[in-house]
Amino acid sequence: MATFLYRLGRFAFRRRGLVALLWVAVLAVAGGAAASASSAASSAISIPGTEAQKAFALLEERFPGSSPDGATARVVFRAPDGERLTDPDHRAAVTETVAELAGGSQVVQAVDPFAARAVSPDGTIAYSQVGYDTTALDLTEDSREALETAAQHARDAGLTVEIGGDALQTIPHTGTTEVIGVAIAAVVLVVTFGSLVAAGLPLLTAVLGVGISVAAITALTGVLHLNSTTPILATMIGLAVGIDYALFIVSRYRAELAEGRTPAEAVGRATGTAGSAVVFAGLTVVIALAGLTVVNIPILTTMGLAASGAVVLAVLVALTLIPALLGFAGRRVLPRRQRLRGGDTAAPEERPGAGTRWARFVLRRPAAVLLATVAGLGLIALPAADLQLGLPDDGSQPSDTTQRKAYDMIAEGFGAGTNGPLVVTVDARESTDPQAAAEETVAALQGLEHVAAVTPATFNEAGDTAMITVIPAAAPSSPETEELVHAIRAEAGGPGGTAGAEDAGAAEVMVTGQTAMAIDVSQKLDDALVPYLALVVGLAFLLLTVVFRSVLVPLKAALGFLLSVVAALGAVVAVFQWGWLAGVFGVEQTGPVMSLMPIFMVGLVFGLAMDYEVFLVTRMREAHVHGETPRQAIVTGFTHGARVVTAAALIMISVFAGFIGSSDAMIKMIGFGLAVAVLFDAFVVRMAVVPAVLAVLGRAAWWLPRRLDRVLPDVDVEGEALRHAPAAAAPARERQPAAGRA
Repeated sequence: MATFLYRLGRFAFRRRGLVALLWVAVLAVAGGAAASASSAASSAISIPGTEAQKAFALLEERFPGSSPDGATARVVFRAPDGERLTDPDHRAAVTETVAELAGGSQVVQAVDPFAARAVSPDGTIAYSQVGYDTTALDLTEDSREALETAAQHARDAGLTVEIGGDALQTIPHTGTTEVIGVAIAAVVLVVTFGSLVAAGLPLLTAVLGVGISVAAITALTGVLHLNSTTPILATMIGLAVGIDYALFIVSRYRAELAEGRTPAEAVGRATGTAGSAVVFAGLTVVIALAGLTVVNIPILTTMGLAASGAVVLAVLVALTLIPALLGFAGRRVLPRRQRLRGGDTAAPEERPGAGTRWARFVLRRPAAVLLATVAGLGLIALPAADLQLGLPDDGSQPSDTTQRKAYDMIAEGFGAGTNGPLVVTVDARESTDPQAAAEETVAALQGLEHVAAVTPATFNEAGDTAMITVIPAAAPSSPETEELVHAIRAEAGGPGGTAGAEDAGAAEVMVTGQTAMAIDVSQKLDDALVPYLALVVGLAFLLLTVVFRSVLVPLKAALGFLLSVVAALGAVVAVFQWGWLAGVFGVEQTGPVMSLMPIFMVGLVFGLAMDYEVFLVTRMREAHVHGETPRQAIVTGFTHGARVVTAAALIMISVFAGFIGSSDAMIKMIGFGLAVAVLFDAFVVRMAVVPAVLAVLGRAAWWLPRRLDRVLPDVDVEGEALRHAPAAAAPARERQPAAGRA
């Protein structure tokens, strides 16, 4: 591995103009493809194999033209204080507004609240359900403007009008904090390298890699029906790993120059050693992200594969474009004072660096450090025990938005459950009396606990399928509503169960709707979490065993990851569910943690955690292979790697924290969760737990059974083959005896 990457780095260095031109051409092609793509992103969440999805498909088949996946809007009206909507003037204003809404080009129907009995008992609040023939993200601006214009006309007539539903949904955007995050990353790079050229290279290559990734995702959005959050997540991950991977290669290149090697040889050795760590770190991230396919939820699959593609691009850019750009930069990546000395390092420092001092401190008190860090992370992880999952709805919107105001008005006038109606389907195609089957289903539903209302059954044209709306008594995300969904399914004999009198024959009863979808998503993710962890951790364990040629080091890495990810979930629960420090992070509405968050964060955090494990421990392994004792190797690893790992972690934290300013709740939550997880993993687990455990284990840390040693391939991540390269390949200065140099 090291020899191959050494040759690749030298090739890119020699043919730097060609390599740079090829990457610019790739960016141009991807950009052109993105510019010609016209299909909008998808906002739908499907859950194959669940009852809610099966019932949804049944509605599409048996009720053609109903557009169950189409966008919806709830236009909510409130009469002025002391007045009622049933007053002639107000009633006329509502009726005119509904007629105006129904005339929209993409509108399927706009329901008159007076005809549909959608007026509150006190007559002060009413709502009209507006259905569209296309998804929310496919709505034209004209349709959205027509919706808002009609609402404004009702306001001009003296009514209070708010709009809920997904019709106003747009592609999520990030705030200026994203730019601030990248700016902080730039400052960290300048401080770390002391050179604007060296600091600029990781930023330049990361932006180029992300540009290609996002352009490719945009071009494929319509073909693969990608979700609207996919390019933002690819940007988040691509920026973070792109900067970090380039950082490690540039840092190693500077170290090789400081030892007196020529730029060409320094590039080769940096790519062969740090580049090997980049390859395996990237592989762990790709495994974690691509492993999301086992969950079998399309939105997770596409997001995971798209983000893993961005990681692959970041690795390729780091291994080829960085060596090429280093060829243009030469020795200018070194600070000015070091360049004036001809690249030589200064005399040995009188005082060890912070990384060296910290490593020695941990080695003196490994047990105390280990206990303190584990106890601290365990305390932070405690809120995770109260984790509640759900999908976002208008109730999770900020309180000043029209969607949230409409949600609150409906809850006030009709009860909280009206915001999350359940749709019960009765498939009576095999029944001898569909009407009787539907009536018995309605009667059974009315007798259940936590039910506020049940509408009469509505049949399709063929008369073999009925649709019943059930209004829960509690809010959509409440435990009571979840109990109601389970109760309906139990009453029907379980998922896909039957209902109906004996003389009516069997009828299949199923529950769907956004609330049922959210419950099924949570259940499916819960069921998939253990298999997913087993797959990802198992594959990564094998990969790290090959890299470190040890059994205990990969095991320690996996356990450390579990500690940091549970602590990060605890922090997410504390902020987004409990509301601790919510104002500091711009969380205006607390509620359940999104169902997709835990498993997606597990995948991302595992991959990123292994980055630091590979970068830091590889340097220790390299020192140990070159003859140092286990304790000396720990100090050497921190001496050479702590500063760079610290910079890399600060960069990742800055990039992820930048996405906390996103308008999309999921992006905001993932940005916060990843930033906190990297903070815990890099500065607590990798900087404290790792050296403490290695110190306690001693030589046993690097133990590998002989049989396994013979079977495993030798990938030479530490670059031992380069150390014994022919002398003719090295500059004259390197051919001089240098016995203690490693």
